[in-house]
Amino acid sequence: MLNKKSFGAAAVMLTVLAGCSDSSRTTGLVTKNPSGAAIPVPVYTQIEFLGNPLVSEVTIVKANHESYNRTQPYNTATFKPQTAAFVTGFGRSTALANTLGSVLYPDELIVDTSKDPSTAGWLSWALAGGWGGRKLTDDVVDVGLTAIFSTLLDPNNAFCPPFHLPLCTDNVPVNDEAFLPAFPYLAAPHH
Repeated sequence: MLNKKSFGAAAVMLTVLAGCSDSSRTTGLVTKNPSGAAIPVPVYTQIEFLGNPLVSEVTIVKANHESYNRTQPYNTATFKPQTAAFVTGFGRSTALANTLGSVLYPDELIVDTSKDPSTAGWLSWALAGGWGGRKLTDDVVDVGLTAIFSTLLDPNNAFCPPFHLPLCTDNVPVNDEAFLPAFPYLAAPHH
């Protein structure tokens, strides 16, 4: 049975491990297992950063993905201008690019716990005064493309009305597997 201290240490370690790859090196630091034996702490390298969907996949130049993945969410000054250039490169306004930049950077999922959790949804904290976060059912690709290319945030030079073909959708309206009714909620991965 875990006590509060062990549970907290386990939660911190899981957070550190998320998005990291193992290395055979150690830091020289040690932690202790429940019996008190010292365990060397492995060195981890962040290999992927996916805070807000579509930021790196769509708006960051492919040649910069590795540096983006290793420095975000803290290197906003380097990458926010690339997102703005992507948006304005399609003839969309600088105002829209600035709005999207202020919402997407720093590239983190925001949760405003003072709001009603029923208003949860990707970017709802910024665009609708909602709780934020991300529901499993959020179609973040369609929402992201709609925010960039449609009339949702700026009617000028829009490529498509909200949620219509061809540019503002990935044409995937539902999951190919149903969510599970209990944790971990996601269906088993395809092999």
